Amino acid sequence: MQEEGQHPAPASRPQEPSVPESGPGLDAFNTAVDGPMYVVTAASRGKRAGCLVGFASQCSIDPPRFVVWLSTANHTHTVARSARYLTVHLLRSDQRALAELFGGRTGDRVDKFARTGWRPGRDGGPVLSDAVDWFTGRIQGVIAGGDHEGFLLSPVDESPPAPGPRVQPLRYADVRDLKPGHPA
Repeated sequence: MQEEGQHPAPASRPQEPSVPESGPGLDAFNTAVDGPMYVVTAASRGKRAGCLVGFASQCSIDPPRFVVWLSTANHTHTVARSARYLTVHLLRSDQRALAELFGGRTGDRVDKFARTGWRPGRDGGPVLSDAVDWFTGRIQGVIAGGDHEGFLLSPVDESPPAPGPRVQPLRYADVRDLKPGHPA
């Protein structure tokens, strides 16, 4: 008999075959999905950072939540770890140059924000002037995920609705040949 407040034991599952840590990759799957590309920005302790991100998604409807995955080798990750907010900018299909700036250069050596328009948002976090669609989220938690960490965000600010017809987002296929400014 089960006591109040206790959950039933999980059903037994068949034994899964062992998969090595360096098993098959996801290149073919990600190419098929061809997901949108984002620039994620952060500010903390007087430093600004931003990087191109392809691993991101809404992960809850109620409450609304979004997760972005940042490489642990990335300068933006270092700044984000001490930030309270991140801003996620959806890039348009005509913004390859912005993707190259934030994906092909490292903030360890280049001030990316000296090369593009921006304004300070929450806690001084950069909001890119050329981004039509963006939101700022409070960091609710960080999830380990191998060479990336997921930053769970709760939206606190967002861009006004874009005027005119929707423009297609920049996609993975549009930047897959981009040489990263920092190895993942």
